[in-house]
Amino acid sequence: MALCLLLAHLARRFDVPFAVPLVLAGMALAFVPGLPPVELEPELALALFLPPLLQLSAYRTDFSAFKSHLRPILLLAVGAVLFSAFLVAVVAKWLVPDLPWGAAIALGAILAPPDAVAAASVLRDLKPPKSVVTVLEGESLLNDASSLVLYRVAVAATIAGTFEWGETALAFAGGAIGGAVIGYVVGRLAMWVFVALDDTLHDITAAILAGFAAYFAAETVHASGVIAVVVCGFVLGRQQHHIFTARTRLEAKAVWSFVEFVLTSLVFMLIGLQLSGIVERLERYDWSQLGLLALATSAALIVSRFAWVFFIAWAPRRLSARLRERDPMPPAAHLTVISWAGMRGVVSMAAALALPVNFPGRDIILFLAICAIFVTLVVQGTTLGPLIRRLGVTEPEAEGPAPEQMAARRQVAEAALEAVEDNLHHPEHGAAAVDLIQEYKERVDEAVAVEDGREPEREHATQRLRLRIEALEAARAKLIDGREEHDVAALTLLTEELDLQEEQIRREMGETTA
Repeated sequence: MALCLLLAHLARRFDVPFAVPLVLAGMALAFVPGLPPVELEPELALALFLPPLLQLSAYRTDFSAFKSHLRPILLLAVGAVLFSAFLVAVVAKWLVPDLPWGAAIALGAILAPPDAVAAASVLRDLKPPKSVVTVLEGESLLNDASSLVLYRVAVAATIAGTFEWGETALAFAGGAIGGAVIGYVVGRLAMWVFVALDDTLHDITAAILAGFAAYFAAETVHASGVIAVVVCGFVLGRQQHHIFTARTRLEAKAVWSFVEFVLTSLVFMLIGLQLSGIVERLERYDWSQLGLLALATSAALIVSRFAWVFFIAWAPRRLSARLRERDPMPPAAHLTVISWAGMRGVVSMAAALALPVNFPGRDIILFLAICAIFVTLVVQGTTLGPLIRRLGVTEPEAEGPAPEQMAARRQVAEAALEAVEDNLHHPEHGAAAVDLIQEYKERVDEAVAVEDGREPEREHATQRLRLRIEALEAARAKLIDGREEHDVAALTLLTEELDLQEEQIRREMGETTA
């Protein structure tokens, strides 16, 4: 973890996805003489890493935007996975004729789903259009489910010696529906638990456990654990404002951020550490053939995604005039970014490691999974940021509060003002309401001015927020200078209040604190 922390810091400093140096460092450590081999237990990898990471992604997903972009999300999460898996299987079968078709399809299913973590680390800082982020995040929530269903059917068919497309389709549909039902039920049960617990620490713990519960419950009945976790995350994300207190939401965000950093850092490091054992088992193979196969497989992954993304964007609109009117053709630059954001990661590695020991071509499949992760992370991961900047697929930078945020802030201020005005004639609250009315009127006027694009008022709002930051910093400095005069509990409480005020103001300014 110490090395992960150092590499994550360097990745941020040099503007590269932090998954890249982690994988490279893991590969380098795998060949250090004297270090014991590190074996990543496949079932543990899927069960430990996947549920919390997917649940968190679903929890913070804009569900309304997800629904509005459901068609392209499903076309990528299902169609692109199946298309890429088929193309990889054809390439692998062509170059390794002895590989059974079931094993080739299993290889395609292993490599088909892009990893969202690496792409998110790039997109988070570059601020591309919301539609691009929504499609990529939505795809990442569902593509693991489609690939794992195809993977399990292919593995079972290879061991049995037959492959039935009808059974594959039935298993895919049944697993998805079953997982969705279980995820919804677990999510609703979790909300009942939250109400019963009524404690911040207990609520956060129960929320994390809910994802694991959904995953294990679905896997026990051979449904899709991935879909179950995603649906459970959707349910909790939609209901968080009704069931969680303000303190729970604030502290849960910090806990989830820590969990996400630890798990993603460890898993990418562990991926690289697997290389040593795999290379030892491949010493009897022709390395030139393996190199060609690795290059061809990685190229097939990249090309298949480009072909599918541009085809599904063009073909439906070519056939439907109504669709062209309702949803015009996306810019080619957006499609290019979506196509290039196809890095592979934890699911591909864990699925490859989960293959039975006697599975046909297991060592080659493991080797190709490592190569595909390495190539896509290093090649696509390090160039995705420059590509986004070169194509101009970013939202324009705006100093101070964004108009979209101010529209919501105006509604909030108007609702607060109305509530205060309702108490003007209240026998107990009337005097306090008079004091507050002017403050809320100023907030409403300021929000309306920024929302309407009036630059002087916008600049005034920005300067006002900056001045408040300076005032808070001065207050904190005074508090610290006199810390010997204050009780420790009082000092802690006041410092926390100042910190919360500063965080609120920085969010209003559109800043994020590190």
